[in-house]
Amino acid sequence: MQKALNQLIQYALNHQMIDPEETDYCANKLIDLFQEPSFAKLETASAPLPEIMNRLLDEAVKRGLMEDTVTDRDLLDARIMDIVMPRPGEVIRRFQALYAQDPARATDWFYDLSIRSNYIHKDRTDKNIKFERNTKYGPVQITINLSKPEKDPREIAAARSQKSTGYPACLLCKENVGFAGHANHPARQNLRIIPLNLSGSRYYMQYSPYIYYNEHCIIFNEQHIPMRVDHDTFEHLADFTDQFPHYSLGSNTDIPIVGGSILTHDHYQGGHHHFPIEDAEVRHHTEIDGVSVDLLNWPLTTLRLRTDNREQLIALADRILADWIAWEDPEAGILRETDGVRHNAITPILRKKDGIYELDLVLRNNRTTEEYPLGIFHPHAEHHHVKKENIGLIEVMGLAILPARLKEEMKLIEQVLAGTLDAADDPRLAQHAHWIEELKTRWDGTTDMDDFLQQALTDKFVKVLEDAGVYKTDEEGLQGALRFLEQVKHGQN
Repeated sequence: MQKALNQLIQYALNHQMIDPEETDYCANKLIDLFQEPSFAKLETASAPLPEIMNRLLDEAVKRGLMEDTVTDRDLLDARIMDIVMPRPGEVIRRFQALYAQDPARATDWFYDLSIRSNYIHKDRTDKNIKFERNTKYGPVQITINLSKPEKDPREIAAARSQKSTGYPACLLCKENVGFAGHANHPARQNLRIIPLNLSGSRYYMQYSPYIYYNEHCIIFNEQHIPMRVDHDTFEHLADFTDQFPHYSLGSNTDIPIVGGSILTHDHYQGGHHHFPIEDAEVRHHTEIDGVSVDLLNWPLTTLRLRTDNREQLIALADRILADWIAWEDPEAGILRETDGVRHNAITPILRKKDGIYELDLVLRNNRTTEEYPLGIFHPHAEHHHVKKENIGLIEVMGLAILPARLKEEMKLIEQVLAGTLDAADDPRLAQHAHWIEELKTRWDGTTDMDDFLQQALTDKFVKVLEDAGVYKTDEEGLQGALRFLEQVKHGQN
């Protein structure tokens, strides 16, 4: 215990998370937490943070301070790290001082702190399977998400018995800073957030604990208000990219099925990552009100606006949003509303390149039918064995986030193709039965198996994205998209 405590304090000093004058304070807080009578300063070799934390958490289990579950270990982990990291006000002051020198220096430091403090469990996210494969739309990125550990029965039972207090109202509320957490709410004692002014509105920046891509940040409203995409959205995106030109920022839609998982709290997602959609080729080019407008060759119907004039960009984005909300094309299955409930929405993404604003507006529709009860423009049933969840902002941009179960299931499919396993012998493969038969017709036995299956999974994800496209990428879809562009350009139906 004493060795691990010394290593933790030295780790915090090495990474400038605490000042040397704070070592006694941190030591005393730690021995109080672990019910140690005293602290002995020892000369110890440094160790990686996961190793230090595992020793401390194992000792906490032995001492009966917690149950040996993932949830309890994570709760105590955050509590420990909060002791050896700067307080929220100090984090803000350091960030602002670095920002005055260079915005990228500020975000580099803040991102690093989020990792060093174990808010981002890098040892977990590094286990995610990631690869990139080429498609007819260009490169597409695939991740199989392994970073969210599964709960055991004890944790599930504890979560059921936990009474809801409604505080914090959701995982994105600023009141999460310092929150101890419980069975139904993750610990946030090591969370730090940075205040931002976006067009006169107060927002906060934090990094996602699951970092689906490089420097994956979340920008959330100080108020717990629902998601919305309107004129203010475009102002906020522009303000953010003006302040952080090395980052892109986007928003999910503000309606179900084609939106994100959290519609109850207004927020954006951004980061320092090159997404496949950025490399999409142009199918049709035009100019509207001095702004370059491209219809992209992308599985989801996407208009790209480019200009160095912020006001013109936002004015045109407003027009496109209003026109799309009102748009109907029954032959393509696009109806604007049913019984007064809106179906049309937009997923916007903004980045700056050499001083030019580049705004992607992805047209979405969440209409359902008896044939497609989960959504006409949603992953169709034949693809649910790979992806059933909403296609949100991140996947719109060409980065797949696929379920952890696929890691083992793809290994089993490999055995089937190699002839060492009968698919009928493993119930996990039942949902993949049709796909496996298709793969058998394509597998020639000579190419590298990993390459073959990674390409097959990528191709499957592309079909999922195509399902979500309101206008398909064939000639009929092109003409439909051009009809909408004419509406924007000339105000004609």
